[in-house]
Amino acid sequence: RLVGALDAVLDSNARVAPFRILLQVPGSQVYSPIACGELLSGSDVYWAIATGATLEEINQHWDWLEQNLLHTLSVFDNKDDVASFVKGKVKALIAEETSSRLAEQEEEPEKFREALVKFEARFNFPEAEKLVTYYSCCCWKGKVPRQGWLYLSINHLCFYSFFLGKELKLIVPWVDIQKLERTSNVFLTDTIRITTQNKERDFSMFLNLDEVFKIMEQLADVTLRRLLDNEVFDLDPDLQEPSQITKRDLEARAQNEFFRAFFRLPRQEKLHAVVECSLWTPFSRCHTAGRMFTSDRYICFASKEDGCCNVILPLREVVSIEKMEDTSLLPNPIIVSIRSKMAFQFIELKDRDNLVESLLVRLKRVHANHPVRYDTSRDEDMTSPVFHSASMCGDHKFGDLEMVSSQNIEESEKDKSPCLHPEALISVFQQSGSQSPDSRVSREQIKISLWNDHFVEYGRTVCMFRTEKIRKLVAMGIPESLRGKLWLLFSDAVTDLASHPGYYGNLVEESMGKCCLVTEEIERDLHRSLPEHPAFQNETGIAALRRVLTAYAHRNPKIGYCQSMNILTSVLLLYAKEEEAFWLLVAVCERMLPDYFNHRVIGAQVDQSVFEELIKEHLPELAEHMNDLSALASISLSWFLTLFLSIMPLESAVSVVDCFFYDGIKAIFQLGLAVLEANAEGLCSSKDDGQALMVLSRFLDHIKNEDSPGPSVGSHHAFFSDDQEPYPVTDIADLIRDSYEKFGDQSVEQIEHLRCKHRIRVLQGHEDTTKQNVLRVVTPEVSILPEDLEELYDLFKREHMMSCYWEQPRPVALRHDPSRPYAEQYRIDARQFTHLFQLVSPWTCGAHTEILAERTFRLLDENMDHLIEFKAFVSCLDVMYNGEMNEKIKMLYRLHIPPALTENDRDSQSPLKNPLLSTSRPLVFGKPNGDAVDYQRQLKQMMKDLAKEKDKTEKELPKMSQREFIQFCKTLYSMFHEDPEENDLYQAIATVTTLLLQIGEVGQRSSSSGSCSQEGGEELRASALSPEQDLVFADTNTEKIPQDSRTFPEEVEGDWTVSLEHILASLLTEQSLVNFFEKPLDIKSKLENAKINQYSLKTLEMSRQSQPDLKLNNV
Repeated sequence: RLVGALDAVLDSNARVAPFRILLQVPGSQVYSPIACGELLSGSDVYWAIATGATLEEINQHWDWLEQNLLHTLSVFDNKDDVASFVKGKVKALIAEETSSRLAEQEEEPEKFREALVKFEARFNFPEAEKLVTYYSCCCWKGKVPRQGWLYLSINHLCFYSFFLGKELKLIVPWVDIQKLERTSNVFLTDTIRITTQNKERDFSMFLNLDEVFKIMEQLADVTLRRLLDNEVFDLDPDLQEPSQITKRDLEARAQNEFFRAFFRLPRQEKLHAVVECSLWTPFSRCHTAGRMFTSDRYICFASKEDGCCNVILPLREVVSIEKMEDTSLLPNPIIVSIRSKMAFQFIELKDRDNLVESLLVRLKRVHANHPVRYDTSRDEDMTSPVFHSASMCGDHKFGDLEMVSSQNIEESEKDKSPCLHPEALISVFQQSGSQSPDSRVSREQIKISLWNDHFVEYGRTVCMFRTEKIRKLVAMGIPESLRGKLWLLFSDAVTDLASHPGYYGNLVEESMGKCCLVTEEIERDLHRSLPEHPAFQNETGIAALRRVLTAYAHRNPKIGYCQSMNILTSVLLLYAKEEEAFWLLVAVCERMLPDYFNHRVIGAQVDQSVFEELIKEHLPELAEHMNDLSALASISLSWFLTLFLSIMPLESAVSVVDCFFYDGIKAIFQLGLAVLEANAEGLCSSKDDGQALMVLSRFLDHIKNEDSPGPSVGSHHAFFSDDQEPYPVTDIADLIRDSYEKFGDQSVEQIEHLRCKHRIRVLQGHEDTTKQNVLRVVTPEVSILPEDLEELYDLFKREHMMSCYWEQPRPVALRHDPSRPYAEQYRIDARQFTHLFQLVSPWTCGAHTEILAERTFRLLDENMDHLIEFKAFVSCLDVMYNGEMNEKIKMLYRLHIPPALTENDRDSQSPLKNPLLSTSRPLVFGKPNGDAVDYQRQLKQMMKDLAKEKDKTEKELPKMSQREFIQFCKTLYSMFHEDPEENDLYQAIATVTTLLLQIGEVGQRSSSSGSCSQEGGEELRASALSPEQDLVFADTNTEKIPQDSRTFPEEVEGDWTVSLEHILASLLTEQSLVNFFEKPLDIKSKLENAKINQYSLKTLEMSRQSQPDLKLNNV
């Protein structure tokens, strides 16, 4: 309450702007400030047309009013009409300004427009920084709350407060956030904590904290994945253009992701509607309340009671969607009929007519794109849980939907398709188990009987009712004869299989025989895939495995082939036909284990991080004992990547795969927790990671499947089990049952929330690894302190990011590419380099700085790809700050010869107003004390010394022409500007320039007798300054120089040259110049200023770019 009261009194909204333009309406006696045309509550006569924080700003507003508004007011007869016109004009301007930003999509457009104006005024971002939403809240600084406004934009989290006369602004880029979590402190039970590299900030007192946190979570997730994980991340179409993202888009994305994760549907599937309804469930003889989800190609249902009943209806299986008569018992019902002669009755549907209409449109589209095909060659019996009906053969029509028989099509394609293995490998390479044949058959038959009974009551197709009963049947273990078919149904790979006839065969034809890095990796791993199983001890199984893996790599080059895919595919081939195994692999890699199989296995790392948190929550004693859970996570990584297939006997591991195909990743999480709980005592007593690994490996290797009809097939860790005493055996069915009973309470929504939370940490962990590796390589090669190097890296990365935020991607400015080597992941182009150069380089040359930066970039861009990496950037700065004088002069020299200096250099043709460099001065000067310095003798001796010290192996730099030399002099002159020893430096450089010009002329005369160069020299001498004049440049304000007079005469070029040794020796003759280049430079102050000004410099540049457009619009 205290904070709220202070907010009401001291909130920045209540402050009066220092400058205002007010309109007095007839009848009013005073003026009252009203923000940007908004009417003050309770008053209708006082208007503030414009407000400004500075006199310059309010004058700009007045100028605009004079040009666009004031001259039109004279046409009105009375002041009331004037006031009405101005009011309407101001409101129209506000509406026009914000309409392009989609403000009308917000729930309260007027308030959003007002917040948008304040956001822009307070933070001065470029127009491309789209405000998404805003909230009133408190930001805690220690124990003190600061009441203000939280602004969430597409790239930043911003907070503004004006409290007790103090203004506070916080700007936190989403890409800098390392943790985003809900927490509590001593004063408040629920806050949102934002953690960056060096700070934690708590925000509280939201009206709806759940909504705020979800929006922040979505924004952080979208932005981090868009900017840091673009290797595999594909944005939803609605989010492709960041500047168009709205709060509604983010809420829709969250709902869409939950929908796809819950029903494990393809990433391309877009949710269209979520409708409350009830579904008739014949097994319970009642209607079950829940929600209907409709998307591009699916109708799905989920009961409100978790696990009670779920249904997935692919539209390609739907025959008709019809409205029934509305009654009191069956309000607003519809019937959805599917091909296997089942019908689903939904009631209590709101807006039923529009829903049915949209469903029929999508139904027609699906069947038009993928005509339904029937496989009439299959035997239909109760042991085959496929969705075909024996009575459906040939060509059929249901309503307007044409059903095309696959029998005729397959005959025509038979000759074209490659030779694929026609059945599951286990049916060919079936082993006899240790049990008696009668015992094996009876166990299998009992399971088959139970499943057949279930099919009769709940359905036998992909459209079956999925209830707790089927989960129990899956946990008991699927019969081997049904395993492959049920995997297809549970994963919905059967829909992909039916929708893409001939697709796999074509892929095999296209991919086989091609040799590349991926196929080499596949060949290397083929014989490591279940080598103990007879199916992969001969060419039949190996060839099928090769075809599936190669075809998938051809289908999805982003993933290609990753280790562990071979083990998974081997098991799929055992229980499914070759083409079915391919589509099961597609379902696992692209839907059920997203981002697992790629360059950085981000998805697997995220789930490992989630697994660590679940361990802390469910097994706190184990978590407390294992101080570093990351070691345990490294052991469990293979559990997730191979679904326990690589570390558990095969006959037991396939039961885990059964649960995975039905329940998704949840099954692996809970089984992992059950394994750890069963070994908690041994793990707590283990002394190191190696002993912990031994405990888990022995346990997992002794998990048996008592119901398996086949013999035991050992795991890859069998060598750990050489015990003197027999190790106790655990039955897989018992372990799975325990996992469901003890750890089965995790919902899909909770897991997805944890994944989102930990994805931020994992991506930032990769960023930290990249940073540390780059710094580790660069640090030994430069003299800059490690802490300063770290600051420079952050500036370098932020400069790259700012271009990603606000600039249209240019062809050369590539986005962050995590697949590249660490040093090359962040690179900047010439414009970005120029910004950084202006911020951190000690060689500031006023208006000439930008030109010098461009030349420096060209020098560093050795491979001419118009991009440089951090190492080159830092090496350049290291010379400027810590190099010896000769290194600095050498760099300056190289900046004024090709390739740094080009013919098209925008300043190379305008070095001086007139060629005013003097070559007529004597080489002996008299000093005030009467001593004379013979520069000629001194220079000759220094040239000899330099020649002796010169490294013979060093590549000699080309000599500098007169045009290049004049540019070199101009740079030096610009660098001396505003230096405390400015006059001495100008005197010294004038002397040195004279020496070098004479040296160049001597060389010119000796090397060439041409008249052109000599005429150029005469021109120089004719226009030279008198010997008494010390300034090198007559007019330093090059902006005032006429364009025609800037062109240097071509004939001066000639053969006039000087070398680096000439220049260095000449500069060493002047102590003031030596002092200038050898004085210590402080990079820390530059870094501090750069952190403060980096954003403002970028904003200023972008505003300059937009000014021509604004002027054009005004005209």
